Formats: sequence, structure tokens, C-alpha cells
Amino acid sequence: MKVVNQPLRKKDAMALVTGKPVFLEDQIPAGTLAVKLLRSPHANALVEKIHTEKAKLVPGVEAIYTWEDVPKQRFTMAGQTYPEPSPYDRLILDRHVRYVGDPVAIVAAETAEAAEKALKLIRVEYQVLPALLDFRQAKDNELLVHPEEDWKALCPVGADNKRNLCASGGSGKGDVDQVLAGCDVTVEGTYHTLAAQQAMMETFRTYCSIDTYGRLNVVSSTQIVFHVRRILSNALGIPKTRIRVTKARIGGGFGAKQSVVAEVFPAFVTWMTKKPSCLIFTRKESQTASSPRHEMEVKVRIGAGADGRIRAIDVRTLSNTGAYGEHGPTTVGLSGTKSISLYRNLEAHRFTYDVVYTNVMSAGAYRGYGATQGIFAVETAVNELAAKLHMDPARLREINMVRQGDVMTSYDSAQRTDSCALDRCFARVKEMIGWEEKYPARDMGNGKIRSVGLAMGMQGSGISGVDVGSATLKLNDDGGYMLSIGSADMGTGCDTILAQIAAEVLDCSLDQISVSAADTDTSPYDSGSYASSTTYVTGKAVEKAGRKLRELILEVGAGALELPAGELEFDGRRVYAPADESREISLEDIAVRSMCGNNQALEITVSNSSEISPPPFMAGAVEIELDRETGEVKVLDYAAVVDCGTPINPHLARVQVEGGLVQAIGMTLFENIQYSPEGRLRNNSLMQYKIPTRLDMGKLRVEFQSSYEPTGPFGAKSIGEIVINTPAPALVHAIANATGCWFHSLPVTSEKIAMAVLEGKTGVIGD
Repeated sequence: MKVVNQPLRKKDAMALVTGKPVFLEDQIPAGTLAVKLLRSPHANALVEKIHTEKAKLVPGVEAIYTWEDVPKQRFTMAGQTYPEPSPYDRLILDRHVRYVGDPVAIVAAETAEAAEKALKLIRVEYQVLPALLDFRQAKDNELLVHPEEDWKALCPVGADNKRNLCASGGSGKGDVDQVLAGCDVTVEGTYHTLAAQQAMMETFRTYCSIDTYGRLNVVSSTQIVFHVRRILSNALGIPKTRIRVTKARIGGGFGAKQSVVAEVFPAFVTWMTKKPSCLIFTRKESQTASSPRHEMEVKVRIGAGADGRIRAIDVRTLSNTGAYGEHGPTTVGLSGTKSISLYRNLEAHRFTYDVVYTNVMSAGAYRGYGATQGIFAVETAVNELAAKLHMDPARLREINMVRQGDVMTSYDSAQRTDSCALDRCFARVKEMIGWEEKYPARDMGNGKIRSVGLAMGMQGSGISGVDVGSATLKLNDDGGYMLSIGSADMGTGCDTILAQIAAEVLDCSLDQISVSAADTDTSPYDSGSYASSTTYVTGKAVEKAGRKLRELILEVGAGALELPAGELEFDGRRVYAPADESREISLEDIAVRSMCGNNQALEITVSNSSEISPPPFMAGAVEIELDRETGEVKVLDYAAVVDCGTPINPHLARVQVEGGLVQAIGMTLFENIQYSPEGRLRNNSLMQYKIPTRLDMGKLRVEFQSSYEPTGPFGAKSIGEIVINTPAPALVHAIANATGCWFHSLPVTSEKIAMAVLEGKTGVIGD
């Protein structure tokens, strides 16, 4: 291949590194109204009265809106394909506020300073209600987060607002209890992960205006332009045809921008005032009123024979969706399906779950999307099982891991792994980390222990039978091409990757493919950039469009040469007759001919969806140095080997892996969400919420073991999410090998480790 599988530079690289004004805030015109939100100081309360008189007197204030001014139809902010599994449980502004940070009023002013001054002058009378803060006590609690009668769920996901249930369900095969009872060795544990923040550098932000035709134009830092259009239509009560949504360059998303966190407020202001407006979240707002990972408690039971063959796995997940149900019914499913399916030939398996409402900030989508939490639990349990069996955990996995051609255990449909290099990934990662020499630990003296740990993971490639990717390819009049897509490049490089696929099909250079992306007026429909779908789903649409455009070019060339198309070939530069190469016409001449007396548009639009979601796989191994006195954990070396099918761009794929590793290491060791007894989030800045820097990372080494996925573009699968799933269990394993303590709750901070060592604890340590 000439273009695919090549480490080509990102199309937007020079604009980014030279500081060109490509981000949304760079492009906001003068005279735009600044939008600010007054937020609730209470975790659960009813607004009795809002006094806005003094605030409206502030010079420059354009408008102030409260719950009495907004439409009363409920909607969801989750960017998902219709009908959304997430319940319709929101209003733009609600009299009933359900967490500290819930919006109470919208202020629009000529300047941000005027809007801030007005916020301070608004007085709100609240009826403070008891708050439900512990998600373990939420189900069937007498306190209801959503007692309203107009709450509704569009899909049968086991939701019941009168039981505080956002979703409930399960699946399985065989008699798990009976099989576990017959196992030689069993492990049972409860594993807790907190609501980690995406902490993208660009906060949530949206700019809105009214165009010449009276339509609402929305420019947002979003992953989901078409879903934003539908959600705004639902929230504002106006037709989708009256709304246009585009995106600027996105300064990071990681799933946070798969929810309509900011868009609805300036959209309402602009629709009401007919003036341009903009809302830019502060870092505090992004920390306290956004869409973090779902807090989960995952109970695992796993049993094996004395020979190490795993016979049964039982997973029970309790997920905290917070005050609203965005992505609650869908994230939880991956905690079971993506963890149990790592293991083959189980005699029985069971996965059950509840997703509950509480009075804390609502959760949303975050890279890994539930699989991260479930894989942490199951992979840690497998490592504990190996210890109980007195077996090398690498050997235990070699006996039991899913392999090429297996039917995946816990999938609803009998999907077979037609592309699986997990065994090769695992073998290579052992070599890279020096497993045989370093396992389990080495005493370095002076209280320092060096130890190793490992884990494996899987994800998906889009949502099978749901996600749609589309591409429009047309020949320009100079012989170049325009690729129009609806997916959003959020730093992943998908504009470049999809252009590489087009260039490979059309036998041209990457520079000949121009890309136009994510505009609901001009782009073909695309579900959006999430669920690891872009390369696999939209990439296949690009490949199909490229092949059809080749056929059209041959047809036009055949007409010009007065020869049958079947006798001609196209080499990217010309259409010619192999039997007589003097009979040829250049691509440029074909493009020129298309402008005069032509009845055949040299343009193709193709949509693509897949009935399967082929999983990428990953093996990860870490070496740490642990200081038994201070509890400090230094990551010395992280080895990651990934099977993402054919890497379309190895450099961009490597960056994806490295970024995901850093995020997962932060979630495991540092990122510690803490609430006050009143439900106020204490970690409201990056001073309190500690994310790792490059100085906190040791050596990160990434390799690929290519498989070939026959349903993907040039054999490709996804890469975006799988990369975050192995560090948590691998690090907890390494810490256990150094201390004898199995930490079941993340993050595993230095304080927790130091106190456990000081107190002489061993075995399981929970919250």
C-alpha cells in the first residue's frame, strides 16, 4: 500500500503548531453576547422564587431567563442515535435542581464582565430537599431524584424513575452458581472506580447566530453535529431544518463532547434575542457541571479448575449516572460484555446491572465507555485467581484468552473473532517488559521495590447495527478531490486517516484529497465521532465511495476515448487502454470535460453501517518502583501491544495509544473525586484534581500486532478506546506484587499504599 499504513503528517499539523486561529474561541466576532449560567448551590432543591430585578439593571445585560421562560418538553443531552436509550429527563432550566451546579438562570450580556456582575445580583429562594448522595442506597430509596410525571424513556432499558433506576438488566448462559460451586478455586471481589474527568484542555464552548434566512447557526466544539441538531430541536421546540450545526477544530473531547453540555444555553439565547451569543465554560464549570466517567461498583465472582481453566464468570455492576441519565443505559453494558468476552470456553457466565440516579453531577461518555471499569474489575480478579492458584498470571491467560475464530462469550449475537492477534500481543508484551526475569518483584534496597503487572483488554469498532458513517467524494475541476464527511476530528487525526483511505483507493497522494467535515448542511449524515466508530464505520464508507468514483471516472474516460469501460484502466493520473497506451485521457482533462455538456456528476455519496463490531485487542504490562515508606509509585516502563487490524496511520495510532495510557495511569494513581457531605465537589480545578504530566510518566513503549479485519477498510479496526483499558488492572497487579495488598478501589494513591504498608495490611483493601 502506498498511502494506507504509512506514517503521514496530519493535514492540520502546521496550522496547529504555528498557532493559527483554528479553535472556536479564535473565531468569535466582536459584538457577540456573552452567556453565563447561575448554578445551584444545593444538591437537591426546588426554586421558590428568583429575584432578577437588580441584575437586569446592570449596564449591558441583554436578557435573563429562568425556568419560567423556557420550553417545558423534556429531552436528553446524550449524543446518541434516535431513539436514544438515555431517558428524556432534562429541561433547559428546571425548577427542580438536582445537583450542586445544576443551572438555575441564564444571563446574556454585552460583555462577560457584565454577565458575571449580573449573576452576583440574582437572588434565589430555595426549598432545600434531602439529597441522595450514596449510589449504593439509591435503588428503591424513598427519596426520588426524578419524581416528575413527564419523565420518559424511549427504549426498553429497564428504566423506572419511581425506583431511581435509569436502567436495569442482564444476560447470561448456564448455571453460574452451580459451576462456581464445583470449581477448585474461586475469587470474589467488589471493585470501585470513581467518576474520572476527561480534563480536555479546551473546555465546553458554543457560538450561535441567526443567518440570512432566519435559521439558527450553531458552531460548537462537539463530536456529534447531527445529534446536536436533533437535541436542540427537541429542547427548543423548533424544526431541525431551522438549525445548522458545524464544528471548529476541537481541543480535545475524549467523549465529554458527545453530550450537549453547553450548546442548548446560547442556542436558546440567540433564538430568543436573534443576536449572536457565545458560552465558554470556565475550568471550574468543566470540572463541576460536565459529563465525567460513570462511577461504578463491579462485583466479580470467578472460578477455575486446578489446571487453571476458567469455568465461570459472574459480573454484577452498579453504575451511578448522577442527576441525569446521559449514556447511563449504554455505558454499563460494556462493563460486562467487554470483560467477560476476553475469556473463552466458559461453562457459564452471567452479567447483571443497575444504573441509578443520585444527586451528584451527571455522568456521560468517556473513552472506554464502561469497558474500562469492567476490565479493571475482571482483570484484577483474574490476577488474584492466579495468585490463589499459585500460577503465573501470564500462563493463566494463555490458557484462557479469546483467540482467532472464537465466538465471543457474552455478546448477544454469536459474533466470531475473525481478526484476533491477542495471543501475539500478549507474547510480545511479555518480551518487551522482561516478564520472565522480573515477575513478580525485586527488592532494590532502601525500601524500594520494583515489580511488574499485566492485563489485557478489548473494545469494539462502532455500535453494531446502529452507527452510520457516510462520505461524499467528488472530482474537482483541477483533478483533485473533495472528501466531505460528518465525523469530527477532535485531535485524533481522522480527517487525515479518512483522506489516506480515499487516496489509497484513488491512487493519488494525500495532498490531492481536500477534506470538509462536520457540517449538518453540507456533510452526509454521520452518527459522529464516538464509540470507536470513525475509522471502521466511516472509513469503510470512504473506501466504498472511492471505488464507486473510480468506476465513474472510467465511464467518463470511456466516453471520451470511445472505448468500452471494461477495456480501460485508471492509474490515478489517467484513464488508458492497456492494449494501446496511446489511447489515454488525463484525469485533469476528464475533470474539465465534466464542466461542459456533461450529464454525469463525478460525485458519489455512500453510507455504511455494520452488523458486527469487531473488537480491537490490547495487552499491557508495567514495571513500577514502589517506595514502601512514602507509598509513591513511579511508572518506570509501560509496554503496550495493540491489535487494531491494519493501522491506517501508524504514527497517529501510536499517539492514540500513548494518550490513552497516560489518562488511565492518571485515573489509577492520582485522580481522586471527592464530595462534601452536602454534595459539593471539592476537586473543582486542576489544582485539586490531579492529572499526570509527562514528568509523571516513565517510558511508554507501543507496538502493533496487525490482524486483518475483512469488514474494515483495508483490514482496519478501531484504536481510540481500547488503549485506556489495561493500565488500571496492570498497575494494581504490580502494586500487589510489591506490597501484598490488592487494592479494589481507584485511585490507589500514595497515601493509601503508605498506610497499608505501615499498618502491615495484606490481602484485599477496599474503600
